[in-house]
Amino acid sequence: MSYDIGMAAMRLEMAERIAHTEYHSNYALIRAVTGKDPRTDGSAWREFNDAWELDFLWSTNDGPVDWSQRGRVTDMGHAEFLEDGIDRRDTVTCPFKSVEEVWAFDAVEEYGLTDLDELTAYYERWYQDGQAANPNQILTGGYYKTIVSGAIQAFGWDMLLEAAADRQKFARVLDSFFEVTLHHFKAWARTSAPVLIDHDDFVWTAGPFMSPAFYRAEIIPRYRKLWEVVHEAGKTLLFCSDGNWTVFIDDIAGAGADGFIFEPMTDLDYAVERYGSTHVIMSSKVDCRTLTFGNREQIQAEVDATLPLARKCPGFVFAVG
Repeated sequence: MSYDIGMAAMRLEMAERIAHTEYHSNYALIRAVTGKDPRTDGSAWREFNDAWELDFLWSTNDGPVDWSQRGRVTDMGHAEFLEDGIDRRDTVTCPFKSVEEVWAFDAVEEYGLTDLDELTAYYERWYQDGQAANPNQILTGGYYKTIVSGAIQAFGWDMLLEAAADRQKFARVLDSFFEVTLHHFKAWARTSAPVLIDHDDFVWTAGPFMSPAFYRAEIIPRYRKLWEVVHEAGKTLLFCSDGNWTVFIDDIAGAGADGFIFEPMTDLDYAVERYGSTHVIMSSKVDCRTLTFGNREQIQAEVDATLPLARKCPGFVFAVG
């Protein structure tokens, strides 16, 4: 039933209830709900997803070989997020010593392109195995390091921002990340996954960190080319980014995204007003910071502010950001 509710949202059809997803990694919560430890028992995830009536599982896969095994990447460390701080990493290393090295970078030359047939087969196996393990939810395919996120992983923020000062040179570098992503989307388009996510953290919490004109000239047109491949295969494409990209909602819609996945910083009211009847909207006004630091009344207020908007939208998927 949950799978059907999720697919109804993807098709912009009203279901018996609002579709629901969570980006959850709280091991203690999963233990409390299922009595199982998700770190040692994979069935705990499925039981939790079913118990909480999740309809959609956010997932992407960037291929069988990590970039760090193919070429240069920057390690920016990692803050403590998971239980017991198992994801904390204090190392910070960048292999790029000058901005000239960044401008000379070519992602295709650096990381290579896996044979398309092999990549398609890998993605199809991954999707089939994952969907079989979670039959009651939509499991998405898709790609994470699209353009800006790819540059972040390769260069880190300091070098990226320095390189972005020369728009012409930086655009050429970004085009090489686009070419890598295009190859992967061609493979994903050949799989049986009906819904794909294109993830790219292209803005900050405060909004764009480069000129909006640069985004509109060099980044969003490349999204359009990626999504044309997805649509030619008859699939649904959802665009996802952290931060505040209210200023680009119209551009992303115009580039062909079938839906938007965003955090509460992006204006939900505007998205619903403009695209609530025509696009999938996966978001809410519920902020994870309120869940962490707020009280019940504050949480309830954010839920109550979301539901009237959600009920207007046949493709709404409730998600905490």
